[in-house]
Amino acid sequence: MFKQLCNRFGTPISVGIAALLLVWLIALVILPQLLMVDYSFRPNLLPSEIGGPKDSYSLVNYVTLFNNKIHLGIFFKTIWSSVMVTALTLVVSYPLAFYLAKVATPKQAALCLLLLIIPFWINEILRTFSWYIILAYNGPLNAMLQALGLIDRPLRFLSGNGGVMVGMVYAYILFMIFPLYNALESLDANQIRAARNLGASWAKTHLRIIIPHAKPGIATGCIMTFMLAAGSYAVPALLGSPGSRWFTQIIYNWFFEGGNWNQGAAYAFLLLILCIGFIGLVMKVFKVGLGDIAK
Repeated sequence: MFKQLCNRFGTPISVGIAALLLVWLIALVILPQLLMVDYSFRPNLLPSEIGGPKDSYSLVNYVTLFNNKIHLGIFFKTIWSSVMVTALTLVVSYPLAFYLAKVATPKQAALCLLLLIIPFWINEILRTFSWYIILAYNGPLNAMLQALGLIDRPLRFLSGNGGVMVGMVYAYILFMIFPLYNALESLDANQIRAARNLGASWAKTHLRIIIPHAKPGIATGCIMTFMLAAGSYAVPALLGSPGSRWFTQIIYNWFFEGGNWNQGAAYAFLLLILCIGFIGLVMKVFKVGLGDIAK
């Protein structure tokens, strides 16, 4: 990659770009993560006790999670819910991405992409609040369903995980659509026509031709959506109920309400490890490498 940069921009500019990337990786990614790991193995002490005999490395902060059944339950519920969000986002995004890549004309595709992107010019908090209004007990969705005679009384969409799931699918749908669109756009349409001419149904054409070709895009979209969903704070905080807390809310409470950065770092590091494991699992299931995902 560095040689390609040199060929395109010249050696001095390429060295500058590489240096800026290196500084960004070290200062904003690697060092904060190392600091978080260091915090997670140390006890929460008063400033006067830091560096003293009590300031030693241990697994106490990690053991706390496994001894707290409530936090452990929220942890596994967050992971499972993030998987469900990823699956729902894939189901919603795949037909749309296929339409944009292989069915729509260039003008239609451009218009659809513009309509998808425009709402994301608004801050995520405001977009989440809009869903809070839509799904409220006396909100427009319940009013419409009652007007159509589909329900007798308003439904409490925000009393469980339903509102959080809907909000997250909407919040992260672009992170699934664009990798899928990028992968499907490179598929030769003659392969689809050949499969159809040979008698393959649309279902078999998708299963045997289109989806295998789109595997890097599916893997990339699933990884990005899962990571964002598992690490989300605003959506579950605004659209969730007390019974649908997200693990990130527990981490936030440790850091900013409990003042225990060491315990919060341990929780955050465990979530990071599990997300990295999910990335490896997705890559293995779809049989793609980092190079395929980077495309």
